[in-house]
Amino acid sequence: MKKMTSKERVATTFARQEADRVPMDYLYNQGIDRKLKSHFGLALDDDEGLRQFLEIDFRNIVAPYRGAKLHPDIPGMKVDEFGRRTRWVEHPWGGYWDYCEWPLRYATKEEIAAWPMPSPDDYDYSFVDRMCEVYQDYYIVIGHPGVGDIINTAGMLRTMEQVLVDLITDDPAGLLLIDRNHEIWLEIIRRTLQAGRGRIDMLWLGEDIGTQRGPTISLELFRKHIRPRHQQFIDLAREWDIPVMMHSCGSCSWAFDDYIEMGITVVDTLQPEAKDMNPRDIKQRYGNKLAFHGMISTAGPLANGTVQDVIDNVREILEIMMPGGGYALSPTHQIQDNSPVENVLAMYEAAKKYGRYS
Repeated sequence: MKKMTSKERVATTFARQEADRVPMDYLYNQGIDRKLKSHFGLALDDDEGLRQFLEIDFRNIVAPYRGAKLHPDIPGMKVDEFGRRTRWVEHPWGGYWDYCEWPLRYATKEEIAAWPMPSPDDYDYSFVDRMCEVYQDYYIVIGHPGVGDIINTAGMLRTMEQVLVDLITDDPAGLLLIDRNHEIWLEIIRRTLQAGRGRIDMLWLGEDIGTQRGPTISLELFRKHIRPRHQQFIDLAREWDIPVMMHSCGSCSWAFDDYIEMGITVVDTLQPEAKDMNPRDIKQRYGNKLAFHGMISTAGPLANGTVQDVIDNVREILEIMMPGGGYALSPTHQIQDNSPVENVLAMYEAAKKYGRYS
């Protein structure tokens, strides 16, 4: 088969057709990213160089925040424009910037209404225009798992527990926080699409609706609060004739029929160890209606196995998911510090070797 550009390869795959090879994506945390760049002799800020070495087909563009500082610094923490606070928490392999304080946990509706949040005017959409030109041969994605997300994003300010209570009880304070964030991001995505001028290929949304053992929320609650808000992003993507990819960790196949009705055509993460997420079952049931991005577990052989274990795992997933197209290889979440460099490289080399269509 004639070699395709990355843009052609992913577009063909997400149309559920066979490309020249399975597309590949790279999701990472800081620790493994530094190790991989060191392995290839790259500078720590050379993100594009690393993607070239790994032969990654996707390029993600997010308009950077250029507005005023809205929240004061806190010693030992990072505080972003929404007032979300993270602290560096070390573990045996490195560390993570994790959420350790929740300033709106007990906030009233009035306090949430007064909480400083950025305006969509505060983001640099000229950056989107420039990067669309730079990445014209790659599959350009806007958004990320935090766009459209309700439970996690509001939970970063209010705790996940309280957000779930908010959704169940229709708490006015919690729903106001959700809607303020939702309206800001819907407009950011609208302006990002306008800045892309037809060169953007996909919108990426997220909502973690599953635990490892089953749904996080009921289907009834999903349809009441999550689905209508996500639908506004999907309808916006339709105006630009681009597909939508939905991220969810954990057991989420229970929502796939709703996803299809909503117009979502690609699902992301697909943790194979979670309940009702067996790759063979997913492919058999939904392979003619959805495309898939993920399935290489960051908690499996990639982290805990040998190089041969990783190769065997990749081959197995490819044998299940490749027929008829519709599969892009990606880790199920960010590759963590505990994944050996040689295992990560083996994953991509195996995908290049065994992911080709004859």
